Order: sequence, then C-alpha cells, then structure tokens
Amino acid sequence: MNQKSNTLGSGKKLSLLDAIAQSVGFMGPVFSIAFLVPLIVGITSATGNGAGTGAALSVVLAGIGVVAIGWLVAAYTRRIQAAGSLYSYVSDGLGAKIGAAAGYLYYTGILLLSSGILVMIGGTAHDTVAGEFGWTGLPYLGWDLILFAIAGVVLYLGVALSTRVQLVLALTSVVVVFLFSLYVIIKSGGLHHIGSGFSPSGSPKHWTGVLFGMLYGVLLFTGFESSANLGEETDQPARNIPRAVLMSVLVVGVFYVIGTFAQVAGFHFNLDAIGKANAAGPLFTLAGPAAGGGFAGTFMRRLVELVVVLDMVAVLIGTAVATSRGIFALARDKRLPRMLSSVSDRGTPTAAVNFVLVAYIVTIFLALKTTSFAIPGGVPEYISIFSWMSTYGGFALTVIYLLVALGAIRGLKDHESPAKVWAAIIVGGLIAAAAIFGGLYKVVEPTLSAPLAAIAVLVLGLVAGFSLPSASGQDDYHALASADQGPQKM
Repeated sequence: MNQKSNTLGSGKKLSLLDAIAQSVGFMGPVFSIAFLVPLIVGITSATGNGAGTGAALSVVLAGIGVVAIGWLVAAYTRRIQAAGSLYSYVSDGLGAKIGAAAGYLYYTGILLLSSGILVMIGGTAHDTVAGEFGWTGLPYLGWDLILFAIAGVVLYLGVALSTRVQLVLALTSVVVVFLFSLYVIIKSGGLHHIGSGFSPSGSPKHWTGVLFGMLYGVLLFTGFESSANLGEETDQPARNIPRAVLMSVLVVGVFYVIGTFAQVAGFHFNLDAIGKANAAGPLFTLAGPAAGGGFAGTFMRRLVELVVVLDMVAVLIGTAVATSRGIFALARDKRLPRMLSSVSDRGTPTAAVNFVLVAYIVTIFLALKTTSFAIPGGVPEYISIFSWMSTYGGFALTVIYLLVALGAIRGLKDHESPAKVWAAIIVGGLIAAAAIFGGLYKVVEPTLSAPLAAIAVLVLGLVAGFSLPSASGQDDYHALASADQGPQKM
C-alpha cells in the first residue's frame, strides 16, 4: 500500500460517462420507481395522504426542486473538485465547523443506506427465486455474502470498474422498464387521459395531497449529486462533473415521470386497484398476466423482477463508492482518524473501503440475529432494516440539500449569475425544507426514530465540529493543490 499519497485516482481518469453512471447508479431509477411510487400515490403513507392519480404531477414538482439543488451543486463543482462533494460545499458556504457536522450526517446517511440496500437485495433475491422457482438452496446469508464479495471486489479494484458495472446494470434495467412503461401507457389508453395524471384533482386532498406526494418524489432523486464524489478521479472535473450532475437529474427525471404515469394509467387511474396490487408491487403486477391485472405475462414479470434486482446492485455499488470517498475526505480533513485517508497503489481509499465493508458485515449480522427494527405485521427483518436505514439516509441527505442551498448564499455570492443563484436557493431550499417536514410530521415508530437519530447525529456533529481544532483548508477548498482537486496521475 502506498502511504505517501492521500489523493485519489490512478492511470486513466474517469470520463463524463463514468461520472453519469455513478449518479444514475446511486439513484437506482428502476428500484426507486418499483418501490416508491406507492408512497407518492399515498396508498402506503403513514398519514393516508398522497398525490393519488396525480402522482406524476408530484414527481414533476419534485424534479423542479431537485434541478434547482442540482444547479447549485453544478455551480460548486466548477470551483471545488474534492472527494467530499456536498460536505465540501457546505464547509465552503457555512464554514468548517458546520461543514464537519454535515460531513458526519451525510456519510452516516449514505453508509446506512448502502448497508440497508445490501440486505434488501439479498432478501429480495432469495424470496423472488423461492416464489418464482421454489428454490431455497441458498439461504439469506449466502445471498448477502455474494453481494458483499461483489461490493468488495469493485471497491478494491477501483472506480473505473465500478462505474462500468453500474452503467451496464442501470442501462439494462432502465431500458427494459422504460419501454415496458411506454407499452403500458399506450395499451391502457393512458395517452387519452394525460390530464388526469397531471391534475391535483387526482388526489383526494387535491393540492395538499400533491405536495405531500412531492416529499416522496424528492426521495426518488436521492444521490443525484454522488458523481461529485469522483471529482479527484475524473478527467476535466470542472467541466464533466457539472454536466454529469445535471444530465443525470434531467434524464432520470423523464424516466420517473413516465414510469409513475404508467403505473397509474395501468390501473386505469383507480386508487383501489393500485392499493390491492401493492402487496405484490404495482410494477410487478402490471408486468404479469392479464388474469392478475397485468399487461404481459410470467416471462415479463420475471424479467422486471430481475432488472429491479440488477438496479439494486447498481445502487449498492454507487452508495459504496460514495461512502468510501466521503470517509476518506473526512479523514484527510482531520475529522476522522488519519489512518482512514490511506490510499492504495491503485489510487483507491483502501482503509475507508475496509470501514464500509465492516459496516456491511454488522448489518448482515443484524438482519439474521435481531428484531430491533421490526415492523408490525410479520414484515421480514431485511425489509424492516432497509426501511429504517433508508429513511435515515433519505432524511440525512435532504438536510444536507437544505444546508447546501443555505450555504450557497455565501459560497456562491460572487457567481456571475446572481439571479440564477438566488432562484435556485429559494426553489431548492423550499423543496428540501418541505421534505424535512414530511419526514417528521405524523410519522410513527419505528420509522420516526430514523429521522430523530439523524437529527441527533447532526447535533453531535455540531458539538464535535465546534470542539475539534480546525483543519487547514476545511472551509476554503479553493486553496487545495491541483493534485487534490483534479486529475491525478499516480
């Protein structure tokens, strides 16, 4: 291991396509559209509120807010290309001490999200194979260990491999579900009822329901900014990272709108029908035989189940890469033990990778040995753990989005387009604040403990930030050496 350098990257630098793959892989478009649409509609909401058949409108509004935050992130990435991404931007805008707290919250959020997704994939793969083929030869632990090995290999061998894997997995799954969604819209006659899918009257509570659904719509885009974590490993980062961030949001946003509308149109804008299909998953029901309310058959249902699992693997890889880079950045900035900033000869943050893999092992053990996260109703423990950890992660990232918007008031004050900066701050800040409110208002246990835990981590991070000595360069990333900010040949 090379202990002399604490900069990332080795050999040929990552391309724009690699950076886009990281953001898209983290977002997990197919995974998100399969499991979050029912929350936007409102059929699984803890409050019974939601956008109803106007769910696509909620996604459009959420997308507008995320584009605003994405614009701010893109503006920052043209100035700062450090591995800590949003943590670095908050530090630049609000100062090192608040930035330190943001770093702890952001990367614990991604770490828990990544850990939860691993056991969720393992459990989903096990149960899907058992349900479709009746084979249970490989237990939950076996599936989890296979995923653990995949994550370990791509993390140790370097980001170039991981982004290629994410690109193949995400592209395959998105193309399949996108084409199927278009088929459902046409076959169901949804093209003749577009107004119904984008109208607040589709919600039992009209605009209130649409705005509530918008909160979950924001969660669809969580992780869009993760390509910024690769700033030190990407060729021409000041150009390619901003493009990757905005292109990822816009392209995936179109997919989300069409995918959401297709699920509503496929059930002929009938909320009761969507609710009955939720147990098996609306997307999977639509992909099944006509006898069960679908538009295809057993083969297509199995294909959709497969691509959803593949997309979940892409999310696992994306979150693992982002987490390891964040831990590395915090350690380099003296906010975590310095040993975690060591870099291998391949240019990968080996110590930070080891930290992530240990967290995976702990989560796998929890999924097998505890019911601490149990959701009433006999829900499998892997789903309970994923639900809690993803709620923590989603809430944590939303708080960071708000801090980025607030920090931009200072951090981007000298931007050449101040009017655009203020517009993005206002729109993005309001959307993020609304999402935070939605994460707390009338939410019950055990889900409520997740955002409360995130708030506790933020408070403890503020205490630590104001008690630890400031590290050089923490709130002024413009002063980083070019080797720390941009392409590095090692």
